[in-house]
Amino acid sequence: MTEPVLAVIWHSRTGASRAMAEAVVQGAGDQARLIAAAGTMPEHLLSARGYVFVCPENLASMTGMMKEMFDRCYYPVLGRIEGRAYATAIAAGSDGAGAQAQIDRIVTGWRLKRVAEPIIVNLAAQTPEAILAPKTVPAKWLDECRNLGAAMVEGLELGIF
Repeated sequence: MTEPVLAVIWHSRTGASRAMAEAVVQGAGDQARLIAAAGTMPEHLLSARGYVFVCPENLASMTGMMKEMFDRCYYPVLGRIEGRAYATAIAAGSDGAGAQAQIDRIVTGWRLKRVAEPIIVNLAAQTPEAILAPKTVPAKWLDECRNLGAAMVEGLELGIF
């Protein structure tokens, strides 16, 4: 089996980010691999030509498991993946800007190239009960995630990015 061109690395606490990541993979087809952040290893990053990072925003930053993935993989791939394409999808309770900015800062060190606007789904969870409750992502946003996956693979396959 050949390695997929796109690695979709995700973490989810309430189901929203997982649904978004799965939609990205649906759009990308067999050219994408869905990889949980907890199991992501440097080899996964090295073998892919592009990435979509999908996670919730927690306390105005990316989720801890996604940060742990970056911490664990950062130095082993530093200097080895420059110029590769990336995109992000964030499940947010409010604006998602903190998680987005944090991911962008980290991947700047890897010299990755953003090739799509961020997808930030505001689920408006503002109470402790709403924040902790399982989430359902509206179909419109899952369609956006599928479109992102398809566009990422097409761009990688055509050598556009």
